[in-house]
Amino acid sequence: YLSSIKNIFKVLLTSVDTKTQQKILTSGKANFCLDTDEEHVNFAKSDELNRAHSENREEPDGPLKFELDICHQDPEYKSPAPLPHAQVKLITSWEAGWNVTNAIQGIFVLGLPYALLHSGYSGLLLIILAAALCCYTGKILIACLYEENEDGQLIRVRNTYEDIANACCKKLSPSLGGIVVNVTQVVELIMTCILYLVVSGNLLSHSFPYVPVTEKTWSVIAFVTLLPCMFIRTLKIVSKLSQLCSLVHFVTIFVVITYCLTQMHQWSWAKFRLSLEFENFLVSIGVIIFSYTSQIFLPTLEGNMKNPGEFRCMLNWTHFFACILKTTFALTAFLTWGEKTKEVITDNLPSFLETLVNLCLLTKALLSYPLPFFAATEIVYSCISNDNHSNYRSPLLALTVRGSFLLLTLLTAMFTPHFALLMGLSGSVTGAAMTFLLPSLFHLKLQWKKLSFLEKCADISVFILGFLCSLAGMVCSIKGLLEVFGGV
Repeated sequence: YLSSIKNIFKVLLTSVDTKTQQKILTSGKANFCLDTDEEHVNFAKSDELNRAHSENREEPDGPLKFELDICHQDPEYKSPAPLPHAQVKLITSWEAGWNVTNAIQGIFVLGLPYALLHSGYSGLLLIILAAALCCYTGKILIACLYEENEDGQLIRVRNTYEDIANACCKKLSPSLGGIVVNVTQVVELIMTCILYLVVSGNLLSHSFPYVPVTEKTWSVIAFVTLLPCMFIRTLKIVSKLSQLCSLVHFVTIFVVITYCLTQMHQWSWAKFRLSLEFENFLVSIGVIIFSYTSQIFLPTLEGNMKNPGEFRCMLNWTHFFACILKTTFALTAFLTWGEKTKEVITDNLPSFLETLVNLCLLTKALLSYPLPFFAATEIVYSCISNDNHSNYRSPLLALTVRGSFLLLTLLTAMFTPHFALLMGLSGSVTGAAMTFLLPSLFHLKLQWKKLSFLEKCADISVFILGFLCSLAGMVCSIKGLLEVFGGV
């Protein structure tokens, strides 16, 4: 296997950015409308945050197309607030589940057997624990979108990750939290898009070694196939792509597991190690925990579901099945190859299966690209709309922004040296922040008076874990950069 893709996977295993694959649609600033219902008006008056949002975002020229949001939404309400720019097409719970599945069943699942090599029995426990932990942080993040009214009913008063951040930082600066979250999201999402191009170029180069084409040229060819992303305007389309992406992923996993089952006669539990090397164990923690992350897009996803009340159930089932599949895949693969397990498990496959799996991975990488791409452009649109709503509705501006983002990902993928190492460093900050640090911190800030002692302890523990993972990822990434540039 090409050394370049090995380096990509090896570094990204240490990165807490690994599931940005994750990451579909944290778009925009929702506009909280004024409700004439007396009960809702009273609640708005008692909720300083919601009133501030309503006053600051009310439009003098009347409501705008695509920007009519529901300022108070019950979890069982059937028509949640739409994306600020995308056409309003609500998605079912099944479609939401496909989006989450695509995020937590990414390409880097292929690194799980290698993680077991360095973590042994503790790695199996980590796969289960990580599923529960990431599912929990997703739930508490969504809980931050809601407040209780005078009757004790939960009302949706925030629509996006940015709104949650602004609510927490309103005393310090009304928009500081949103700026930090937006910058973090855009960096993570754009670097994820770039990674897909880098991986696509590597996979094409390896799948067709006899074609006289350089790896960068293959990246350009992959880029051409992604040009239709400029015309994606709805969450519905992205959800359909997620379904196809997940299907390709399942085919890949099925091929590997089937081959491993044919080698059952070689299996031995003695292959699991009890002793651990600290640095390698950190690598295992990174790939296992952050192969489950999807928090970056959950607020918008939940807000665009036909039945938001089914969100928690959907999140439980997707993480449960992900845990079962990942455990089965990692266990069968490791028992088959043991100490010979490589960073990318496809390296262990026979040549004819390796080519098939590589083509499946290529398809998945290309189908995954629109998710973070759409999310990043929606964030930019929301920022533009805050200043100029007429430009925000301009089709020319929309195409310009999307085209610029596409070109940026291509140029960075082609000309940035040691991109994987740089992504590992940035991901150590952005990935941990969006997955562990911010959800737990925001939940403590907004719900402190309502939380039980055990809930507070759980949130604090998650925050500490996220900080340690971020620190470990930064150390490993910086060490890798120093080694590459001859510093050590």
